Amino acid sequence: MIPSVARNLDFEGELAAVLGRDVHREDTASVRDAVAAWACYDDGSVRDWQFHSSQWFPGKNFPGTGGFGPWIVTADEVGDGSALELTTRVNGQVMQSAPVKDLIFDVPTLISYVSQFTPLHAGDLLITGTPGGVGAFREPPRWLKPGDVVEVEISRVGILRNPVTAESTAS
Repeated sequence: MIPSVARNLDFEGELAAVLGRDVHREDTASVRDAVAAWACYDDGSVRDWQFHSSQWFPGKNFPGTGGFGPWIVTADEVGDGSALELTTRVNGQVMQSAPVKDLIFDVPTLISYVSQFTPLHAGDLLITGTPGGVGAFREPPRWLKPGDVVEVEISRVGILRNPVTAESTAS
């Protein structure tokens, strides 16, 4: 949903890791078994709010801008998570496409890093980064508008489809 106080809603297809056990201050090698399942994530980023400051919190936390699912697939069904392919489409047009292994940080590295400053628990979600091709860095920028449909597809995991709507200003 495009917030009524914003103009620049962007898409970011991402892989979500569902933790299967508690992790706190573990190294990368010891967390390789920590993922219980995988899911698709649509990180709808409100860029005009995200770039207000160096802290991205506002642009990543408007209600209704992110999507998760539509299901989770267990790690044993998926196999090697680094071998997955991620594709994001807007209205059927491929905007992002890359293998998960090309992410700057692999999932075990992310889990280990985050676990250094906060305990992680079974059931927590860890959202990875996104491939190039997001709307903000296209020329010209490609912002989502009402009626658009964003699809995040991850091989062996599934397809998450999100229609884009505008927030109602009626009270």
